[in-house]
Amino acid sequence: LAEGNHKYVGVKKCAMCHKSEAKGNQHGKWLATSHSNAYERLASPEAQETAKKAGVSGDPQKEPKCLKCHVTAYGADSSLLKDGFVQADGVQCETCHGAGSDYLSLSVMKDRAKAVAAGLVMPTKEVCVTCHNPESPNYKEFNYEESYKKIAHPSPKK
Repeated sequence: LAEGNHKYVGVKKCAMCHKSEAKGNQHGKWLATSHSNAYERLASPEAQETAKKAGVSGDPQKEPKCLKCHVTAYGADSSLLKDGFVQADGVQCETCHGAGSDYLSLSVMKDRAKAVAAGLVMPTKEVCVTCHNPESPNYKEFNYEESYKKIAHPSPKK
């Protein structure tokens, strides 16, 4: 989702504001999902076996076919990765919400229209199916509504 010249800042930067219970603990909710360890899982024996069955030889943690869905900003030009961004942090906030450099400030985030204009993406099924599709060797029918409930992390009502 690297539209424009927005840069990826990484989950640690997002977590600075999105970890308190008062703000919805989005970071904690992300940590409880398989997205948070998607890269790490590529080192597992199961991933090795899956890769082999899919015709991938070598290390899944280095394979573009795997990395495009298991890490945020895979394939993005290095100039779009801010200092502190770590691809090995898995499927981070910006995979779904767009590169955050221009919308991360509180003054922008307080205004949804301003945040969207600065690159914030409000994910839809179309965003999810860029990875959750039959191209994945572990694909199971994707039900957006059910899957979204598992990862939902709304901000609490004011």
